[in-house]
Amino acid sequence: MPNFNIHIIKNARTPEEIRKLADVIQQCSLDHFNAPPRDRYQIITQHEPYELICEDTGLGFKRTEKLVFIQIFQQGRSAETKQSFYAKLASQLEAQCGLQGGDLIITCLQNERADWSFGQGEAQFLTGAL
Repeated sequence: MPNFNIHIIKNARTPEEIRKLADVIQQCSLDHFNAPPRDRYQIITQHEPYELICEDTGLGFKRTEKLVFIQIFQQGRSAETKQSFYAKLASQLEAQCGLQGGDLIITCLQNERADWSFGQGEAQFLTGAL
């Protein structure tokens, strides 16, 4: 059940481009991150240019106003699965959205089954509903 927080710079993309970005992320999640069908949790936040500061960590990446910073909250994926997903996502975002590799930052955070409630204030993983 990954939850994707997608951070972008305000007015750098049209609403259609933002939806395409989210759709590509979702399809890669299904195809390469073993997300279950009908499992789409994405929060897209647009920031003023001065509110999203991402340097290159000395790796020589060029950052532009098209920067996409993705934080993934998930559970149970191996390092190999994560690495493969990062590569597939970067490839698909470049092919379908024109996003250059230096403008993509991904962080993956681990959580537990008890950390999720999908509605009604119930921990569905713990109650057996999921």
